Amino acid sequence: MAAQDGGAKMAAWARGVRGLLLDISGVLYDSGGGGGGAPIAGSAEAVRKIKASGLKLRFCTNETQATREKFVKKLQGLGFDISVAEVTAPAPAACRLLKERGLRPHLLVHDDLVPEFAEIDKTNPNCVVVGDAAENFSYANVNEAFRVLIGLEKPVLISLGRGRYYKETDGLKLDVGAYMKALEYACDVEAEVVGKPAKAFFESALAEMGVPPQQDIRMSMK
Repeated sequence: MAAQDGGAKMAAWARGVRGLLLDISGVLYDSGGGGGGAPIAGSAEAVRKIKASGLKLRFCTNETQATREKFVKKLQGLGFDISVAEVTAPAPAACRLLKERGLRPHLLVHDDLVPEFAEIDKTNPNCVVVGDAAENFSYANVNEAFRVLIGLEKPVLISLGRGRYYKETDGLKLDVGAYMKALEYACDVEAEVVGKPAKAFFESALAEMGVPPQQDIRMSMK
């Protein structure tokens, strides 16, 4: 009887949900390795079932080591039914913010992410944008970002996330948040985060789905 009651409650809960936000890294797949990562057991099938249910679906990621096009192509190769139009990511959100405020960034990001900023003026930088730069987080590169930031009258630091670490197939890796905090401390400035868990990031995903925040929405995050 208890199981039936639980099933009824779950069915009622599902009927009230209008959309679903899915994290990717650590939820759908573990990144890294020679093959670019490995899907978590059952995750590709779960995505197919969610889409078949009619729920509105958005993939929210703090992936900043590749353009959305390249990232989605990799996920498709791992068996996921996903398109670029379904992905909410930090770099496009940062580009919108830069254009709106007339900011010219010094980029401390992964080489593969640079094309996302192709249409952004980067001459005479008046802010710093930091993402998961991986091997580009050398002392020289971080120090160069520090010098740009400390030399500004009104320093602006934009971070494409604030994660402390993440998991790849060969183990845990430091994430952008550790380097963001170093720059905050050194320059006595508070970063503006445009990726997860910033409120505006999720509001952007909801707007793209056409689901008002006051309606039921469920998030699946690591």
